[in-house]
Amino acid sequence: MPHVEIKCYPGRTEEVKQKCADKVAADVAELLGCNLSSVSVAIKEVEKENWKEQVFEGQIFADEKALYVKPGYTC
Repeated sequence: MPHVEIKCYPGRTEEVKQKCADKVAADVAELLGCNLSSVSVAIKEVEKENWKEQVFEGQIFADEKALYVKPGYTC
């Protein structure tokens, strides 16, 4: 039952977010060897001015041990 949560700045259309979620779900199901119906994907928008505190510091580096791909930027 994999669950993926994507955080991004606001501004993308619902169509783009749905396509992204569908692709991520399909890749996760294929790579982890599970049914597509077992995968859930959430997309949460975070305002640019809140990114550093809420995401960069609050999640990305707060749980660095679980991070498989590190960002190539700093805040």
